[in-house]
Formats: sequence, C-alpha cells, structure tokens
Amino acid sequence: MRAIRAASAVLLSAVVAVTVAPGALADDADRNVTSFGFSVTPATVAPGGTVTLTSDGCEEPSVTVTSGVFDTVTLTEGRSGSATVDVEAKAGTEYEITFDCKGERGTTKLTIAQGEPRPEPVVHDQGLPPGAHKGVKAGFGTAAGSGADGLVTTEVVTGVLLIAGALGAAVVLTRRRATGGRA
Repeated sequence: MRAIRAASAVLLSAVVAVTVAPGALADDADRNVTSFGFSVTPATVAPGGTVTLTSDGCEEPSVTVTSGVFDTVTLTEGRSGSATVDVEAKAGTEYEITFDCKGERGTTKLTIAQGEPRPEPVVHDQGLPPGAHKGVKAGFGTAAGSGADGLVTTEVVTGVLLIAGALGAAVVLTRRRATGGRA
C-alpha cells in the first residue's frame, strides 16, 4: 500500500510541476526572442561614429530601426544599412536600438564610448553562425515556450515525467527488496 501512496505522491508532484512550469518559464518571455535576426555592429561606438544595422528573416520587405541616438533607418530585407551616431551622444551611455518587423520588435543596446569603436557585434540571430540563413517558419508558439537560451516547455515536461518515472521505479524496487520480492 505504501508503494501505491508513494507513487501517487510522485505522480501528483509531477502534475503540479507540469502545471507550474509554464509560469516559472514566464521569465523567458522577457528575453529578446524574435522570429527574425538582427544586429548592430559595433556594439560600442564613439560619438559621431557609424554603426552597421542588419536584419534577416523578416517576412516583410523592410525593417524599421529606431533609436534615440540616430535617425530612423529603414532596412530592405537581406541588406544592411548604416546610421551615424549623434555627435552629442554621452560617453558611457547605453542606448536602446529597436528593430521592427511588421509589428514584432526586437531590441539591443549600443554603448557610447570615447575613442575608436570596438568591432564586437551584438547579434540576435538565435544562435546561427555568421552568414547562415534561417529555414522555413513552421508555426508560432508561446513566448514562454520559445526561449532560445532557456528551456522549452516540452523539455521541462519531459524532464519532470522522466524524474517521476525514475522515482516511482525506485519506490517499487525498494518496496520489493524490503518485502523480499512480494510487493
């Protein structure tokens, strides 16, 4: 009887974890995950310097890039563009750069520094190597279930079920061993 109660408790714990897991993954919605890739190069630039703006994978023919540190730029899909940073930009300040693809927005930061800009890009391309293009967009998921850096809901559910199964098997084997194989 104890094995049945223990297995029930493990199963109930698994159900609670599966029910609570999507809420626990809500922080993934706060991450900057988009269906299109974008980048600003360099990530740090001196006032008056030029940055290269790139977007890839937007289904619309153009992407609008806005920021408080340069004029609005419209990128043609597949082509990069450039923007000149305001000469009055304050060194040490981070400015938000917003890429808008048909209402879906992705943001990144641009840091203003003294001297020459450093050539380290901030790329949000869902982990693709440079020059790689994304494949066909197969559908839409929830923001919590699509984190490129976080766990996907199905991974969490699968993990919880595997753990619950392993714990249930351990309880049954322990019970059999304690009763001499009669459980």
